[in-house]
Amino acid sequence: MKRSLRIARSHTIAVFVVALALGLFAGSFMPPDDDFFAIKKNFTIFGKIYEELSTGYVDDLDAEQLMRTGIDAMLQTLDPYTVFIDEADNEDIEIITRGRYGGVGVSVGQRGGRTVVLDVFEDASAFEQGVRTGDIILEIAGTPTDGLDSDQIRDLFRGDPGTTVSVRIEREGEMEPLDFRLTRSTVQLKNVTYAEYVNDGVGYVKLERFAREAASEVETAVRKLQETGDLQGLVLDLRGNPGGLLEAAVDISGLFLPEGSTVVSTRGRVAETERLYRSRHAPIAPDLPLIVLVDGSSASASEIVAGAMQDHDRGIVVGERTFGKGLVQIIRGLPYHTSLKMTTAKYYTPSGRLIQAVEYSRDGAGGRAVEVADSLRRAYTTNGGRVVYDGKGIEPDVEESLGPMSELEEALVRQAAFFLFANRYAATHEDPGDALTVSDADLREFHDWVDAEGIVYRTRAEQALDALADDLDGAGYAETADEIDALRAEVTDEKEADFERHAPRLKERLRREILARYLGESAQIEASFRDDFQLNRGLALLADDAAYRAVLSGS
Repeated sequence: MKRSLRIARSHTIAVFVVALALGLFAGSFMPPDDDFFAIKKNFTIFGKIYEELSTGYVDDLDAEQLMRTGIDAMLQTLDPYTVFIDEADNEDIEIITRGRYGGVGVSVGQRGGRTVVLDVFEDASAFEQGVRTGDIILEIAGTPTDGLDSDQIRDLFRGDPGTTVSVRIEREGEMEPLDFRLTRSTVQLKNVTYAEYVNDGVGYVKLERFAREAASEVETAVRKLQETGDLQGLVLDLRGNPGGLLEAAVDISGLFLPEGSTVVSTRGRVAETERLYRSRHAPIAPDLPLIVLVDGSSASASEIVAGAMQDHDRGIVVGERTFGKGLVQIIRGLPYHTSLKMTTAKYYTPSGRLIQAVEYSRDGAGGRAVEVADSLRRAYTTNGGRVVYDGKGIEPDVEESLGPMSELEEALVRQAAFFLFANRYAATHEDPGDALTVSDADLREFHDWVDAEGIVYRTRAEQALDALADDLDGAGYAETADEIDALRAEVTDEKEADFERHAPRLKERLRREILARYLGESAQIEASFRDDFQLNRGLALLADDAAYRAVLSGS
């Protein structure tokens, strides 16, 4: 009886998938006859294979798992942003679009094999009751976290507002575990996490995400600065902002551009994806000198705003080249409370630039990312005639960078070294307040701790030497062994000097991680201003009208 029910369910799922696929096509466009025949033919084959496996395979099969494997394999041949969202994950759409959920206000993840608190959101129960970044979560609602994945941990924390959940944590420096009873509430993730004056007449707005209320929050922040002081310049900080809703990016751009200005356009395979987005309202700050801060993590909607300001010569983009995500996704609701997040178009800045930095192959590798070659990049011009290029994200008008991440830093990030050392630092040092400066001595202490913890990594040079040694040995060139050993010794010496060579980046990352152990989100942002070289460059431009105008004129 059990097997017959499973077979019946398998048939139902197979029919559902075929109907779903045909329904999706019918709901968006009618394919040409050749394409329609190919769709019908291949789904007939797919359905028959699925039926044969479900009813005749030697071992029992999980029908849903088999189907999910097929779906995932199909989507993996596309770009990484096209994904199937099952019923359990569908609530995340509420967070993506509205920026809110029912929970205690913590972000958790895996570091060093343990479940840890990555961030604590202000005004939520966890923050108010003293949970802090770096805490190791031992139990949630009496359930040990060992062996639980991120989805299971998330589900334990979330729930109806007003309910409570017990949490046991381990904190470095504490002899015994700490127990908390946290009250769930509607956690509203702020889009704007800081908005204050940072200099005489210069306001600063930190935008973390582009959820539904992002534009209204930015507008409120700018109007408040206008009402409480003599606002003569503005810094809009998009660093670390991964993007969000396209419409939010359009509305935020419209706060600074003349009404009716082109912000972004989209084009895809289907005619209905071709759209031109213009600013829809009169700007609230049409002539205010503007600096837009970006970095390699500024993506998608962040790049729409930065690109629009750059192409219209409306503000100066300062920082590092952005991520380069020029793909537009929509979320299509599917039966049984599932969804499909699907790339439907590419977006273009007002000058016509596509800033997508990689193309996803359709060859046997399936979905393999290939960087856009420099030889294929095309030149465009801004409203004022400045030359800008496509294919590599948004390149800043004024580049300010500590340089690319080194192999050492990449390895330390992968192994959670900064995170774990910050826990140790907080347990063994007095609260430094917001004046924390990571000294050479602090960096040496970190270096010694890394060595003591046995955190090791292999550089690409070491890997290349090993491959060369194997090739030479295989070819019978034994006499080259001494030269290879000498090269290894030189590489080791260079590797040992990496802590000193890359000290500025390592110190800055350590400083941010340590401050997170003592300060809330707003206080961390404020404490970063003193040593923020990108912000300070932007402030210098705003303070020098001639220099500001020279950049915008391209002179």
